[in-house]
Amino acid sequence: MIIMTLNAISAVEKFIKGVDTPAELRIAIASGGYFGFQYGMSLEEVKNDDSIVLKYSAVTLLVNPLFAPLPEGVSVDFVDRLTGSGFKFENSNASSSCACGLSFSA
Repeated sequence: MIIMTLNAISAVEKFIKGVDTPAELRIAIASGGYFGFQYGMSLEEVKNDDSIVLKYSAVTLLVNPLFAPLPEGVSVDFVDRLTGSGFKFENSNASSSCACGLSFSA
């Protein structure tokens, strides 16, 4: 479903260690962005019972089942460059996507 690179897993582990309460990572897809859909990420203390749960090392990833088909073939990486750092999404099944990797069309 979703592929997380070692850089992405390491970055999420650092973020989780920095919060006071145990947290899990949620990747969400919502309407919006330049191409119709956009990715979002958040740390959650409590998961919804209907979430799809994926494990990557010490990282628990939550995906809303409503959008479960859309992240198929998505790779999540964490890039650190002089111009900025952050998570980058690559979707091999998207018909188009923006340069920043946060928006796509199905």
